[in-house]
Amino acid sequence: MPAELREHAGRHYAVQFHYALPDDAWAVELSEAEPAPAAWAEIPGTEKYLPGAAFLVAYVPDEDPDLEPTVHIHSHDEHVVPYEIMRWFMEQVTEQVERCRSVRRPSP
Repeated sequence: MPAELREHAGRHYAVQFHYALPDDAWAVELSEAEPAPAAWAEIPGTEKYLPGAAFLVAYVPDEDPDLEPTVHIHSHDEHVVPYEIMRWFMEQVTEQVERCRSVRRPSP
């Protein structure tokens, strides 16, 4: 799944989704986006920014309905996350939780 990118106050951020098989959960990652390689500038339709190393990762279990989603901090450095970016990230996490829970619900 391609990353979703957002700019805020001159900085670029990325949210990326992938399945974390060992955790039986979807991982929703927040990172600062990094400029794409200069060589890509000539290629039409390529992204100008790519996800960097994730510093917040939400794990959304999709196998066990008793497990709650969790948010993990993956950083050795301090990161300041603007409120609007945190809201955007948590909206993405909330949507993933709702998708996973709607699939697990038994039919009436």
